[in-house]
Amino acid sequence: MARRADFGAPIQGFFQKQPPPLRPILEALRAMVEAAAPEATASLKWGMPVYEIDGAMMCALGGHRSHVNLILAGPPGTFADPDGQLSGSGKTGRHLKLESIAELPQKAVQGWLRTAAAAARKKAK
Repeated sequence: MARRADFGAPIQGFFQKQPPPLRPILEALRAMVEAAAPEATASLKWGMPVYEIDGAMMCALGGHRSHVNLILAGPPGTFADPDGQLSGSGKTGRHLKLESIAELPQKAVQGWLRTAAAAARKKAK
């Protein structure tokens, strides 16, 4: 399969193209990612912003028609989720689906992002 034309592009255009109801969610997540890992770099991959630390994926932000996904990179068992808010059981990560800013569990996301950053730092070594 051919590489997407936007692969590696800056992420700003992604946010500007999102539906207005989703932008506040994405901007809040973006700020939280940048706070959790100021050293992370971001570029478009697979049509979404992907944050990496020294080449190791930390997380990604997926924008869809009616929801946003925060995709957290890490092997099974990486993210504590006592309230069952994360979805997916893949080998490489979990995700949080949000349809409104009111659904954003800020404390949990901050913890998951710190964990994802630590996992990416460890993987990058």
